[in-house]
Amino acid sequence: MALNRWKSNGWTVCGVALLSFAAGVLVTARANSDRVFELRIYHATPGKVEALETRFRKEASKLLAKHGLDAVGYWVPDDAPASDDTFIYLLAHPNRAAAKQHWAEMFADPAFQSMMKEEQTDQLVQKVDDIYMHPSDFSATK
Repeated sequence: MALNRWKSNGWTVCGVALLSFAAGVLVTARANSDRVFELRIYHATPGKVEALETRFRKEASKLLAKHGLDAVGYWVPDDAPASDDTFIYLLAHPNRAAAKQHWAEMFADPAFQSMMKEEQTDQLVQKVDDIYMHPSDFSATK
């Protein structure tokens, strides 16, 4: 009789564990369903990609992190003509509202404002393309 009660409790524990795991997966999937990525393509003034890359290496990447802007990576194209004037980076955000809030906080930061004045003086960037994206349901990255 004691053995049967132990088996029953064992199955109950396994069932509870399985249900808890499934609920956790669903909650996690739901929590990430609003996640967005922001692709930023900087069209640099010809000949100034290296200066822009240095600016991000030394200053901008630290400011992004300080304000919760999660940089996934930074890229410079290998082939001309894009390699001559293009700098690309990708940010991950929990959702669009968080992205908006984090950017507003960064724009208000005096260190960012100072960096932007320098960037305008140095005429590093001619144009920025900004694209928000969400992962497809079959994407490995979510």
